[in-house]
Amino acid sequence: MAKDINVKELKEKIERGDDFLLIDVREPYEHQEFNVGGQLIPLGTLPTKIDALRPHAEDEIILYCRSGNRSGVAKELMERAGFKVVRNLLGGMLDWQEEYGVHS
Repeated sequence: MAKDINVKELKEKIERGDDFLLIDVREPYEHQEFNVGGQLIPLGTLPTKIDALRPHAEDEIILYCRSGNRSGVAKELMERAGFKVVRNLLGGMLDWQEEYGVHS
C-alpha cells in the first residue's frame, strides 16, 4: 500500500515533471471551478473505468477530491482492483487552495 501525499509533495512532483497519473474524482462542476490538471473520473463512475485504467496498474496514481474523503474511497477501490501504487491527496483541493490559492 502506497503512502498518501500532501499538497506540497504533489506540487513538487508536478513541477519536477514526475511520471504519474493524476485523477480528479470530484464532480464535473467542481473540476470546472478549479483543478490541478487531473483527469476527471468522478467517484461514481470509477468502477466502470477500472478496466480502461488497467494499463496503469503498476504506475503511480494520485487521486484527489475536495477534502480527501472521496479520493480515499477511490484509493481503496483501486487497491482492491489490483492497482499497486495508489496515493490519496490528503486535504484535497481545500488544502491546495489554502496553500497556493486558485491560480498556481
